[in-house]
Amino acid sequence: MAKSTTTAAATPAVSSSLKPYQKLNEQTGEVINKYKYLEGHPRQYRFDAKEGVFNINGTDKVGRTLTFQPIAWRIFNDNILNMGTKNWAEIFFIDEKDCVSSVLFHGYSVDNIFRLIEPLYYDDLTLADVLITAIAEKKEYTKIQPKGVYYIATFSYKMGDVAKSTELKQFSSEVKIFRQETLTDIASVKTAFNFYNPLLQGEALEALPEGVAYSGVRDAVEEVYQIGNGEA
Repeated sequence: MAKSTTTAAATPAVSSSLKPYQKLNEQTGEVINKYKYLEGHPRQYRFDAKEGVFNINGTDKVGRTLTFQPIAWRIFNDNILNMGTKNWAEIFFIDEKDCVSSVLFHGYSVDNIFRLIEPLYYDDLTLADVLITAIAEKKEYTKIQPKGVYYIATFSYKMGDVAKSTELKQFSSEVKIFRQETLTDIASVKTAFNFYNPLLQGEALEALPEGVAYSGVRDAVEEVYQIGNGEA
């Protein structure tokens, strides 16, 4: 009886000290985050600019729209994914399965994100305050014959829940949010929010298994990305 009473009394005390994004593991009593995240390895969503669909890991199709609330991001210019130097928008969010996830946009899609940021800025808001819906919009190459088709992402938004937005901002400010495969130490960053680059902090990246080089990992990621975007 004494043991049961002690456990019951201790639980409310622990619960009251939890951060908004934390919870208790009912089996172990351990304090854990609500959101699943392997540091540096978010779940990868991709925008297929050839087919006009979003997918997960280049295979599982999500559809022509993707709705998310950004928790961290950076808009930058860099040569990543073996695609030459481009403007990129890398946005991190929590998906419907409570996984920290990321999605990359480049080209005209990045311009469209800037068009979203501007009105928010003048309302004292950021992308972290809103729910964004990205939509694949069909375009045509008119200067070549036969005409080619491609897609860009356009964006709309609505206000997010204030309490939820506050929780997500606290989470992303206290957790190191980044994607290891897209990191360099020479990116020209135009704007960023709660994005962490360990290379600029003098930190070593996670060690790979013996015989595996970072160049090999990046080459594999680049190949999958290009296949998924019709560029391989």
